[in-house]
Amino acid sequence: MALLSIQGLKKSYVSPAGEKQLIVDVESFELQAGEQVGLKGASGTGKTTFLNLISGVLREDEGTVVVDTQSMSNQPESVRDRLRGKLIGSIFQSFHLLQGLSALENVMMGMYFSQGPEEGRAIEILSRVGLKDHLDHLPRQLSVGQQQRVSLARALAGSPRLILADEPTGNLDPKRAQEAMQLISDLCRESGAGLLVVSHDHELLEILDRVVDLKELNRASREVEV
Repeated sequence: MALLSIQGLKKSYVSPAGEKQLIVDVESFELQAGEQVGLKGASGTGKTTFLNLISGVLREDEGTVVVDTQSMSNQPESVRDRLRGKLIGSIFQSFHLLQGLSALENVMMGMYFSQGPEEGRAIEILSRVGLKDHLDHLPRQLSVGQQQRVSLARALAGSPRLILADEPTGNLDPKRAQEAMQLISDLCRESGAGLLVVSHDHELLEILDRVVDLKELNRASREVEV
């Protein structure tokens, strides 16, 4: 059975003019256990909405999303939150680090939603991403690249089955972006986590197992991204 299975997924929004606009319309999509897939897509292909539907941040209008045999569909928000904490790790372009917490505390905070905070595990994963000597640093004391690695460590610390990455290297220069994408891929392979990456930079996705054109996958692609 696939790690991620999507069938008949649809999501609409109401525009300011009061018109219903279909944003996501994906007939079917699967990602196998341990597989690494890139979704290439420019603005207007519904990429962020698509990832938010997979993670359960948004609720679908129609269709099903199943992660590791667990349905994210037609579930109350509390159940989706619990499943997301247990099964999914997320990496964002803007990192979403808590500015008043250290690198170590940010990673441990992310673990509350999975197996619970374990300082030893948090230190281990931060060391793996090259931040052993920066455990007590606040986000503002870290470079952009270092903040991105804290975000990666936080996503992996809870040993999720699936990592979702939304433009994870968008704030980095090309050289550091390539290095960061390689690190994300390597760590996911080591942990056995599946990886789904959305990026407008097609070259970054070439190291993954396969690349899918999100504009073709999502039949509801629009000019304005939601």
